[in-house]
Amino acid sequence: MGMSVNLDSELIKTARIHSAVESRSVPKQIEYWARIGRIAEENPDLTYNAIKGILLGLEDIKIRNVEEYPPELL
Repeated sequence: MGMSVNLDSELIKTARIHSAVESRSVPKQIEYWARIGRIAEENPDLTYNAIKGILLGLEDIKIRNVEEYPPELL
């Protein structure tokens, strides 16, 4: 569901810069920040890099980009 919201112009300006670097639209950049912020708030012990790594791992699983971990390495 889409919703129009008023956002601070500085937030939009910063999102525009980051969105260009990350090849996202400005709304998608803000959605990304909101998602990361929500996860961080729910898991205060995780660093940004840990959160990003977990999200990348979940995407790998979705596209079946995984391989079996050899039991001898456990």
